[in-house]
Amino acid sequence: MSQKLIIFDMDGTLVNSSITIANAINYVRKNLGFEPMQSEHILRLVNDPSINPAEKFYHAKVFDADHEKWFAEYYTKNHDTELELYEGIHEMLISLKEQGNLLAVATNAYRSSTIESLTHLKIYELFDGIACYDDVPNGKPHPDMLYKLLDALNHNKEHSLFIGDGPRDEEASKRAGIPYIMVDWGFTEHTNAIKSVNALKRLLIDV
Repeated sequence: MSQKLIIFDMDGTLVNSSITIANAINYVRKNLGFEPMQSEHILRLVNDPSINPAEKFYHAKVFDADHEKWFAEYYTKNHDTELELYEGIHEMLISLKEQGNLLAVATNAYRSSTIESLTHLKIYELFDGIACYDDVPNGKPHPDMLYKLLDALNHNKEHSLFIGDGPRDEEASKRAGIPYIMVDWGFTEHTNAIKSVNALKRLLIDV
């Protein structure tokens, strides 16, 4: 098998961070003087590519430094009690590394929160590259993160793969011309998707 670059979305794909994301967004809203939103509603909106999340969550045109600071502040205080890997993810990543694949993360989370989360979950060192919301001009569904990783790791899209759990991921992959796999154990529900980590592992090991 030739070496592949396997890029993962983080939240809802590798990491069960649903509680933390909803609580962190509501923490920012509280600091802005807004009422909290229902957690289920937040998680539905997180992967909706048709909305401007800054406007929907914080009534702003774009995310600003205060949004990032408060979001990261909540993450720092609570990641050790609220974040967990989906069962089987750690073992799958190790197996993929042992096969000689390059692994990367493309996430709409901020870099500080991403590194903190992956380090806490003891998988940070398994990744050869990370591209975050504040690393590129445009987050997903734009393909900027995927292009950044291809360039940084000197890899071509034909031997790359992107794995995510929502339409933002799928659209970014389509725009970048990278093959895509949808998984269905995170924040959204899909009819045509991989349903378990074990099923994904079997598919990737045979790629």
